[in-house]
Amino acid sequence: MGRAGRRGARPRAHAAPRGRRPQGEDRRGRVRGGRLAPRRRARDARARRPFPGTGRTRVKARGSRLVRGWENGFPAAQGRLLGAAGKGYSGLLGAREWLYKRGVLKSRALPVPVVSVGNLTVGGTGKTPAVEVAVQTLAALGHRPAVVSRGYGRGTGGIRVVADAASIRLDAEEAGDEPFLLARRLPGVPVVVGSNRYDSARLALDRFGVTAIVLDDAFQHRTLKKDLEIVMARAENPWGNGKLLPAGPLREPLAALRRADLVVATGVERREDAAEVVSAVTAYAPEVPVLTAVSAPAECWEANRMRLVSLAELAGKRVLAFAGIAAPRAFEETLRAAGVTVQQFLQFADHHWYTPAEIATLDARAGDLGVEGLMTTEKDWVRLRKLPLPGRLLYVLAIRLVLVAGEDLWQSAFKRACPTG
Repeated sequence: MGRAGRRGARPRAHAAPRGRRPQGEDRRGRVRGGRLAPRRRARDARARRPFPGTGRTRVKARGSRLVRGWENGFPAAQGRLLGAAGKGYSGLLGAREWLYKRGVLKSRALPVPVVSVGNLTVGGTGKTPAVEVAVQTLAALGHRPAVVSRGYGRGTGGIRVVADAASIRLDAEEAGDEPFLLARRLPGVPVVVGSNRYDSARLALDRFGVTAIVLDDAFQHRTLKKDLEIVMARAENPWGNGKLLPAGPLREPLAALRRADLVVATGVERREDAAEVVSAVTAYAPEVPVLTAVSAPAECWEANRMRLVSLAELAGKRVLAFAGIAAPRAFEETLRAAGVTVQQFLQFADHHWYTPAEIATLDARAGDLGVEGLMTTEKDWVRLRKLPLPGRLLYVLAIRLVLVAGEDLWQSAFKRACPTG
């Protein structure tokens, strides 16, 4: 955001002829001396006002209009256009499925078990914490697993090693926020990123001698043969408006659930509370078990002093919470369940990289609200940790996935698909 102009009477702005800028004004709307032109100065002053109100506020970002359309509906003409695009996308998916069934397209196999964690929709369903649980399950069985991810949003290309058995070798900007987070949470586990999952997994196998591979967000990836296919789904409104991209959040039709070995409904403890997920699985893949899982706080720390904070200390605290993740509401609900009073919750776009100006604005807004501090997720922390910290306390909460119903099915599926020895 631009720097504010001085207070006082607004100078008179004279209109310039079309195609010309006012005299002395550059392309960015600045005048001599570095001050903003009057219209730009007033606009920036309005834009810089800290997020007004309380409750949940969505910060405008790229892609947010499409998400709002999925949630609230599109204007008629736009809806027809996106629906037509969705039909074209459906045709491409059908053609690809036909080619795989006929053997024209083939999946390549690795000499070690491959576990995939993915979903059917765009957005957060708990894939990253589920990858962590999958790695821990394989390690408990005696495997030496590695994580392979595409590395969405990373600033590097090709195949890169994020972490080896000894250390983390790439930063979040180079690796992508989620692979970097997994490397932090899984010390000693190799993490590799690359758009070609087979070649990335092959590198992990050859270089580190791993005995199992966990693929992050790979349900739609068919070129690598998988031994265990895990699909994550939110229990609440799991399929959005039920339409394929770009008219809706579905990456594939619900019939793709037939490829799954396990379906995990997140956000509920009882299977009965995941009725929409159970209904879809029963209709398309009745032999596939549905498990349930919830998000739970793993640990919390003050970023300003890097001091661990007990969950008991969080109870009763009034905070301004913010997150740039795919399912921010789940984070907000986790905070409230821990007894935290969320005075205002700000939703940024998924994978949002924060700026110093945004952190300063968040700090100022926390001051306006009179709260005890700010709170965000561990995934957001990896994207802002290099920035100047706010003057007020910044609490960072790490989340873990806890299987509630069906843990025995989870364990037996891993033992069957990923034998050791």
